[in-house]
Amino acid sequence: MQRNRGILFSHVCCSTLLCFWIAVCRSVVLVEGSPQGIPLSVVKLWASAFGGEIKSLSAKYSGSQLLQKLKDKRAPSMMTTVAMPVFSTKNETRNQGILLGVAGTDIPLQELMKIIPKHMLGIHGYAFAVTNNGYILTHPDLRPMYQQGKKRRKPNYSSVDLSEVEWEDKDDILRNAMVNRRTGTFSMEVKRTVDKGKRVLKMHNDYYYTDIKGTPFSVGVALSRGHGKYFFRGNVSVEAGLHDLEQPDVALADEWTYCNTDEHLEHRPLTQIQAIRLFLTGRQSHLKCDRELIQEVLFDAVITAPLEAYWTGLALNKSENSDKGVEIAYLGTRTGLSRTNLFVVPELLSNQDFLTAEDKEGVFNADHFPLWYKRASEQVPGTFVYSVPFSSASENKSVVLASTAIQLLDDRKSPIVAAVGIQMKLEYFQRKFWTACRQCTALDGRCSISCESGDINCYLIDNNGFILVTEEISQTGLFFGEVEGAVMNKLLQMGSFKRITLYDYQAHCRDYAGSSDCARTLLNPFSVVKWILTEVIIFLLEFNFYSWWNVGLSVKAQKPQGKTKMVPCDTEYPAFVSERTIKETTGNIDCDGCFRSFVIQQIPSSNLFMVVVENKCDCSSAPPVTIDPIEIIHNESLKCDRLKFQKDRKKPESCHPFHPEENAMECGSATGLSSTLTTALFPLLTSLISR
Repeated sequence: MQRNRGILFSHVCCSTLLCFWIAVCRSVVLVEGSPQGIPLSVVKLWASAFGGEIKSLSAKYSGSQLLQKLKDKRAPSMMTTVAMPVFSTKNETRNQGILLGVAGTDIPLQELMKIIPKHMLGIHGYAFAVTNNGYILTHPDLRPMYQQGKKRRKPNYSSVDLSEVEWEDKDDILRNAMVNRRTGTFSMEVKRTVDKGKRVLKMHNDYYYTDIKGTPFSVGVALSRGHGKYFFRGNVSVEAGLHDLEQPDVALADEWTYCNTDEHLEHRPLTQIQAIRLFLTGRQSHLKCDRELIQEVLFDAVITAPLEAYWTGLALNKSENSDKGVEIAYLGTRTGLSRTNLFVVPELLSNQDFLTAEDKEGVFNADHFPLWYKRASEQVPGTFVYSVPFSSASENKSVVLASTAIQLLDDRKSPIVAAVGIQMKLEYFQRKFWTACRQCTALDGRCSISCESGDINCYLIDNNGFILVTEEISQTGLFFGEVEGAVMNKLLQMGSFKRITLYDYQAHCRDYAGSSDCARTLLNPFSVVKWILTEVIIFLLEFNFYSWWNVGLSVKAQKPQGKTKMVPCDTEYPAFVSERTIKETTGNIDCDGCFRSFVIQQIPSSNLFMVVVENKCDCSSAPPVTIDPIEIIHNESLKCDRLKFQKDRKKPESCHPFHPEENAMECGSATGLSSTLTTALFPLLTSLISR
């Protein structure tokens, strides 16, 4: 069968992407203002806005794959609440503004993220939204949870400002423009952290932003220069595309929307591949799909189909992988298509979370490409990126990942169309390295010293300074500066590595609460008076008599336990990147009069460096170079400056506190309580002071 293949480069129109958000949000908030505007039977019970857990679903929506996934996560999901007042529409009371109630719904932000065509944003591109106060509604760098035994919501997770994640914008140009609901563009150099914040990518981002009519939100799209502006497109027949798409080694991005299967009840049990077949064969005319994206993913399926036979041949050839060192081969394309091949049975995989939903950074998500895809795209074309993956709890030191980007070579542009890689056992990778080192003498006889010698230490590190191979197995995965602080300091001085300072304004630091603080506070008479006045003000505002009769109980509940707790803080921490232009360099270190030599050399076609250090001098007195974060302590003057110069916040454009024809007496009044309030308040104050 002849397969027609073509190439088309298209420029991404950012205004089109913004329209997706505008259309969705407007369709959500424009609800009929009537008692029957939103049927309450649709969703029985949803948790509170921004961070909640789905408790139960009605039968109508029980088949929704998105809602079921959110329910199965057993963790709070980020949501936004949409609500509006419902007034009486009876003819005799239409003009009196009789409020019947408030109708609203909580919308998972993941549902909004699915609308964004991630394949059009490029490898590092993303969409985000903020409120009229500059707080983040959704952003890939928003971290609302922290890990301490189990995932918990941060105290201020719903009030993270845009300037705290796009912190390179020192003058708040982007933030203020979005708060003031402007439409425009903005560009700046950014530093994006990946792999649990231990690695950094330097990029130049172009931002496109506008407001969403009828809401207090503004939406933005960030495109990284060099990615997302041009992409590869080809054409194949529907029959050939479906045949290769439905192979067992093929999967599509779980959180991408190729076809909308949530709109109609009969489509909810369908997978994306099943929905694509129904759409292309014309069996479901009312099924809404992205025809352009489907055509591109069919092309990717056909182009990458030969890999299945190639990988199968390697698996059958015992001599190629006799000791089962290579466990998985994988490929991902710009359209969210992935192919995987296991060379061992799943139960024998060293890292069983890789390429699964548990590995958030390793798979295609609604807001990012896989980590191995992003890192490979930033390397020189044709080179491999090697790394030891880090898990959320502790470093996973059992495997090594190697990946490389596939770039289209064309006279006009060179977009990255895919990335391919393997997962291998760490022990297998290290054995290959030591074997190669021992072969040096056998080849040409020029090696006067070997890594087996006790006079030197040999290390294999990556471009961010993390150790992959060393004689001390326990040092695998550590930062090189923690093991060889003197050598790392010298490499920084020589320019072989660069230190990049990063900031985390969503960090949590441990705070120890002493057991005697509250006791000393109660012994201070001024603190007691301040506490009494505070309680009086709260009483006047809330009319809560119960709290006054249980003062003793409240004080006991606040008794400190002397335990550490996590509190919000700002931190500063370093990341390190090698200088690509330096291929080899040598140096000497003065360790209290003893000079220690070292040499560092780049491994060709990789992101790896071999470091050989003499072992004759004791340099343990040299301080280590760590990547530990340091808390930023804000002094009192800086706190005052922050209070004086508050960030821009935009009030609602209109306010309707009353209806001109409403009868205020029907709503009740608190003016008649003033005399009784004074009578009731006086004996309470007297009894409190007398205690």
